[in-house]
Formats: sequence, C-alpha cells, structure tokens
Amino acid sequence: MKNLTQENVLEALRVVKDPDLFKDIVSLKFVKNISINGNDLSLDIELTTPACPVREELKAESEKAIRTNINVEKVEINMTSNVTSRQFATRPQILTGVRNTIAVASGKGGVGKSTVAVNLAIALKKEGASVGIVDCDIYGPSIPLMFDIKDKPHMHNQKLVPLEKYGIKVMSIGFLVDPMQAVIWRGPMASGAVKQFLTDVDWGELDYLIFDFPPGTGDIQLTIVQQIPLTGAVIVTTPQEISLADARKGLMMFNKVNVPILGIIENMSYYTCSHCGERENIFDFGGGKRAATEMNVPFLGEIPIDTKLRIGSDKGLPLVEAEPNSRQSLIISQIAKNLAAQVSIKNAESLNASTISISLDSIKSN
Repeated sequence: MKNLTQENVLEALRVVKDPDLFKDIVSLKFVKNISINGNDLSLDIELTTPACPVREELKAESEKAIRTNINVEKVEINMTSNVTSRQFATRPQILTGVRNTIAVASGKGGVGKSTVAVNLAIALKKEGASVGIVDCDIYGPSIPLMFDIKDKPHMHNQKLVPLEKYGIKVMSIGFLVDPMQAVIWRGPMASGAVKQFLTDVDWGELDYLIFDFPPGTGDIQLTIVQQIPLTGAVIVTTPQEISLADARKGLMMFNKVNVPILGIIENMSYYTCSHCGERENIFDFGGGKRAATEMNVPFLGEIPIDTKLRIGSDKGLPLVEAEPNSRQSLIISQIAKNLAAQVSIKNAESLNASTISISLDSIKSN
C-alpha cells in the first residue's frame, strides 16, 4: 500500500475511466481540490454535466481505486459538475450565456414531441442543471398549456424576460398572442418571430436551452440552424414505419446543415395493462432502435404510453415534476441523463478537433 500523497492519489485514480469519453478521470482533469489531513482524504470529481448517467459508478470506482492502492482511513468524494459547451470555429454572437442548444424535433406531428421536450427539460433541471425551453411552433404553440402559464413576459433593458415555471425559463408565441386567435403568418413572418426569441430575449446563463421544433423540415427549422450553431438535435419518433420514415427525413436535414445528432427517442413504445400487466406493442416494436442502428446514431431510450403522462401535459403539471419517482418519470430521467452524456461527448469531440486545428496551425506558422 502506498502512502497518502497527492501524487499517489492521482496515480491510483488513473484506472477510473469515463465510459463515454474513453479517458481516465485524471487525464480529463475531473479530479480537483485534493485535501489531505493526516490519514484522511477529501477530493472533488467535477463532471461535465450534473445529469451524468454514471455519476455514482464513477464515485464508487474512485473510492475503490484509492482504498485498494493507498493507506487511507477516511475518504470523502464530492461529486460536482461544470457543464461543458461545444467549441465553434466562429463564436456565436447571440445566446452568449447559453452553454448548449438542443433541438427536439420530429419528422411528423402526433408523436408526443412537445411532451417529451418538456419532461426532458424538467428532468435535467432536477439533476441540477439550469434549463430553458423555446416553443418554436408559431402556428400551434403547446408549451403554455403544458406549463399552465397564462402570464405575459415583461421587458427589461429592451429585452423580453422569459417566464419561469418549475425552475425552467420558458418562451412561446403563445404568451404574446390571444390564444383564441389563429396565427396566420407566411413563413418569413413566423421565422422572424422565432429569430426574436434568440436575439430579443434575455436568457441569461443556462446549461441547456431546448428548442421544441414544430413538425417537419420547414422555414422555422432552417432559420434556427442558420442563426445559431446548435450543439445537437434529438429526433422523437414512434415505433411504426410511417413515423420512422419521416423521422429519417428530419435526421437527414440536420446532417445536411451539419448539426450533430444526439440520438433518437422512441415515444409511445408500448402499453402495459394496469390490470394484468401484459405488454401491448400498439405501434409496432423496436422501430426507434432499428432506425438508430441504421443511421448510426445513439438510441437514447423508449418511453411507454402512460395515461398520467398525457394528464400531466393537459393540466400543466408535467409528470416528471408531479411524480418524479414514478416508473415513467424514472424512464424519462434516465433518457435525460443519456442525452446529457451525448452532449458531453459531442463537446469533447469538438474540443479535440479544435485542439488539433490549433496544433496544425502552429506547425504551419513555424
């Protein structure tokens, strides 16, 4: 057994690897604030997201590595986080306080995309992240109903201040127009309204800003990807082929505009009878996973049909907020962690690419 020193602690922790980033936690500079008091040790492990899906595993492996190799009595490991952001060739001039921008999209309507987006936002918030959500559906905004918000945003320093509910910053055209009046705008007007949500809203500091895209691949989607470099996109689908066909089109659109795909979520995957417990694959089975394999993108998880999920959306009290420990909420929370992991992976890849580019430029200049 080695003596308790900072060098020996770091050496012991080099065997602990982040399974998503494929490096050890020392090389990743996760280990911070090592403090030694006699034969007692405390340290921080700073992850790239508070929603890390392997948070507890990394903590347990770290303590085991220390106790296996070092003569120590008390070990205190504090798990912290500092959400990373993607490295872009040109720094965005808008949303400067937002670390990650995530599009939640689908090729067609009726797949429960907004319900998924809202519950993902709340799940990330409950893990300790700062989160906002933009309702990008100008013609059929549903976020005001799902959050049960009837107020209107106010102005501060010539910018709109997003409304806040359940700890989530929220903006929607539904806050600004009469809900009983149909929005009859041509594409450029709708795109202009969404652009204002980016430039004229004070979002402040956020770890994740989620964009609830309207169905399809039209003007609004293109406006957003042209205005800001998105961290990535999530595709929501249902298992049946007609939904998957449209989901593939949405995925290909993001590929064409160089937006990374963070993964596919399969909603309405199956129904479990509350009386007999039998599983019914109402909309086929496994289509989302097959599509993810076919398109070589991550499969983030499947969400079964649940009446409470629909009721929560209708009442403006999303299920992850109302019943965070329910089976359905735990499934969505795990999907949110998988999503956060993919964001961290993409950010690490962009950082590595940026470092290689800088190194090449340095070689050329010499």
